[in-house]
Amino acid sequence: MALSQNAPWLAYYGNTPASLSYPDCSMYELVAQAAQKHPKTTAYIFMGRKTDYSAFLQRIDAAAKGLTAIGINKGDRVTLCMANTPQALDCFYALNRIGAIANMIHPLSAPEEIALCINMSHSKAVLTLSQFYEKVASVKNRLEAPCQIIIARIQEELPPVTKLFYPLSQTARKEKPLPAAGYILWSDLLKKGQGISLPEHQAAADDCAAILYSGGTTGTTKGILLSNRNFNCLGLQTIAASGYPDISGMKMLAVMPIFHGFGLGVGVHTPLIGGATCILVPQFSIKTYSRILRRQKPDFIPGVPTLFEALLRCKNLENVNLGFLKGIFCGGDTLSPLLKKRVDAFLKAHGCTEQIREGYGATECISASCLTPKDYAREGSIGVPFPDTFYKIVKPGTTEEVPPHREGEICICGPTVMLGYMDNPEETAQALQIHPDGKRWLHTADLGFMDEDGFVYFRQRLKRMIVSSGYNIYPSQLESILDRHEKVLQSCVVGVKDDYKGQRVHAFVVPAPGITPDDALREELLAYCRNCFAKFAMPRQIEFRTDLPKTAVGKVAYRILEAEANEKAGL
Repeated sequence: MALSQNAPWLAYYGNTPASLSYPDCSMYELVAQAAQKHPKTTAYIFMGRKTDYSAFLQRIDAAAKGLTAIGINKGDRVTLCMANTPQALDCFYALNRIGAIANMIHPLSAPEEIALCINMSHSKAVLTLSQFYEKVASVKNRLEAPCQIIIARIQEELPPVTKLFYPLSQTARKEKPLPAAGYILWSDLLKKGQGISLPEHQAAADDCAAILYSGGTTGTTKGILLSNRNFNCLGLQTIAASGYPDISGMKMLAVMPIFHGFGLGVGVHTPLIGGATCILVPQFSIKTYSRILRRQKPDFIPGVPTLFEALLRCKNLENVNLGFLKGIFCGGDTLSPLLKKRVDAFLKAHGCTEQIREGYGATECISASCLTPKDYAREGSIGVPFPDTFYKIVKPGTTEEVPPHREGEICICGPTVMLGYMDNPEETAQALQIHPDGKRWLHTADLGFMDEDGFVYFRQRLKRMIVSSGYNIYPSQLESILDRHEKVLQSCVVGVKDDYKGQRVHAFVVPAPGITPDDALREELLAYCRNCFAKFAMPRQIEFRTDLPKTAVGKVAYRILEAEANEKAGL
């Protein structure tokens, strides 16, 4: 059966088109087209300082000339170890302008991780902020090939008044002075490029444009190769699915980090190809969040559940009307029913008619590929596939599709599916498989199901599984049930090694506000679990926490909790 004939979710698209037209061009070219249409529209706002599209293109060209001057050419790889700053965006699109590839990593990565990613990508240079110079420089003796260090200084992009007081800021006080040599300042790199000519077109649509990192299907670090077409298709799909076919002049809160597909693909590239504005947030805090909402009034907020949990704790929003919000998109982790209910109620109480729209994606598709329709949701569902994107559920370890409501591995086919894993043909072959329909499908290693109308329900990472007495237990399923309890705000279930059973179940629980974490609550939750869980899946212990540790992008860091639980057990 043709894919187009097997898409029942199209009946719920509303005004979203079933298919889109995608240009054969680079990311830079699509941004340049938006700039030609909206030259005086603000492309990004950083700490209150605005840069319009016309100036943004000039900055990109200047950066591209500077990169060329230090020997970066088409096909070369450059690591961006950056926060959400103007230099990061300028460099990202400048690399694309000359056909080079951006290798995106977290600026707070440990030195070992930085060295690993630079070596894996064979990067010829690395761009980072001055406050991270010492850490980046410390890995030079671990690198397999020479790598130039480029230093950007955040104060150079601040508005005049903020720049004046920057030396008194906490960030400045923590920063150590730069040494006399061993790096190239970003400002000097721009000077080096003066007088250099750039060719018109360097990157093709199907060329690799960026490398993002993920655990792949085996849990080990993998570099994910993503093309210009992947990013452009994601941006156009996101705009179409947003419910607003024209987002020009609107504002997107770019708080998700650019080393993450959600932050780079949705928070940055999507608004920039739509003639909209990115509100760049280099470091998230509740105080900053509240101030931006009050002063900047973004139209769209994409984020992980942690971001929306923080919304509930924002001060100075008591009498603020949030009716300016046109889209609130949640992905990256499971949104508990209680948190969704509380945030939706908060939004309604503050004059916003929108509710959180849950989505789902994988870094192997950059980020989102599935989203709850604008005016129709089903409880527990993460939505329906994006335009030109198809989902199927298969029996794990096969290409055999299972019937509706039957759990299996989520597979995705569409224009945002990655080129492959960097220098890893074995895992690429495992993740990208040709099915009997002749199409190339991404096997996500995620467990879920679809209903008869094509709504998708996420259940669990297949590789995150507890095996107890031979039974397979999926922690996310248990967490979903625990999170539905009215006295539970958030939970995390992990496996603890057991000499007899192999593993036993341990649950960490954050009680809802106002609920006392005592033995009575523990017994109430255990009684609740007995009514919902199979006996073999029952938690042996419930441990209360005021909060749960998070990863760099705001997901619950279940591996940390798993290690803690095993350490306490003496294992």
